Amino acid sequence: MRALVHAEKTGFDGLVYREITDIQPKAGEVRVKLKTAGLNHRDLFVLTRHKPSDPPLIIGSDGAGVIEAVGEGVTGVHVGDEVVINPGLGWKEKSDAPPKGFEILGLPDHGTFAEQIVLPADNVEPKPQYLTWEEAGVFSLAALTAYRALFTRAHLQAGQTVLIPGIGSGVATFLLQFAKAAGAAVYVTSRSDEKCKRALELGADKAIDSNEDWNDLLDGEKVDIVIESVGAATFNKSLAQLRPGGTIVTFGASAGDEIRINIREFFYGQYNLLGSTMGSAEEYRDMLRFIEIHQIKPVLDQMYPLHEFEKAFNRMEEAAQFGKIGFIIEK
Repeated sequence: MRALVHAEKTGFDGLVYREITDIQPKAGEVRVKLKTAGLNHRDLFVLTRHKPSDPPLIIGSDGAGVIEAVGEGVTGVHVGDEVVINPGLGWKEKSDAPPKGFEILGLPDHGTFAEQIVLPADNVEPKPQYLTWEEAGVFSLAALTAYRALFTRAHLQAGQTVLIPGIGSGVATFLLQFAKAAGAAVYVTSRSDEKCKRALELGADKAIDSNEDWNDLLDGEKVDIVIESVGAATFNKSLAQLRPGGTIVTFGASAGDEIRINIREFFYGQYNLLGSTMGSAEEYRDMLRFIEIHQIKPVLDQMYPLHEFEKAFNRMEEAAQFGKIGFIIEK
């Protein structure tokens, strides 16, 4: 089969679209013939985390396709089933944090940027029938991350107000859609006028310029919840917009890992700071029910043939996208 493989060199220089040996499913596993796959920021990070001395690796975490083989002992999944892939390995029940040994497809195990993938049968779920293959292949990692951050960690309730700095990523667009579906007011920020406009069209109540004074643009209004993924560039501005006793959930740091905060202001404000990452299989199934009830579809940015991976990676690296970037593997 053909696959996007990282090997021998650090970074983007180590990526090659080439032939690789097929893998057969073992007991408890299935093989999926992939139709589409989704690109995530994680795939950029993997290019430096996967070392030249490591064995060749098929990257990619999101995907959807058709079951073409099942291993011994697999029940409830059959050849011909249309499925979506839960990229989280080894996290079954909802819990405070992932269990020891939790991993994500695409490092250290082979991922979805290939014509086929072998993975545990527990990691496939029926494809929502209202989604196209393009939509089904790109949503899992981002939607699961958004779902846990909003509902499991922040305990979002109808009538609350949510601030999402840096609208445009796949997770951020799901956060906006999920929060609106749950009955919240949603404010977003971006340096891009076009992204602010797109967010308003998607249902945001307010969209403001990230470079300006947020407090002035929001007329001094404080919010109940902030979902942070930008990091150092926005964290203190996010914290300043939080009401006393409010909650800030962080799952990313695309603009800097280390922050400095005024701890006295923090504890006087009675703020809650929570970390989040991905989610369990239980939350993945809850998320699938949620999107089906509300008929939520991922916002598609652009889809590329897998052999045009350079264009997709460059678009994400430049933060030019609004929504999900994906790959067509089989039409």
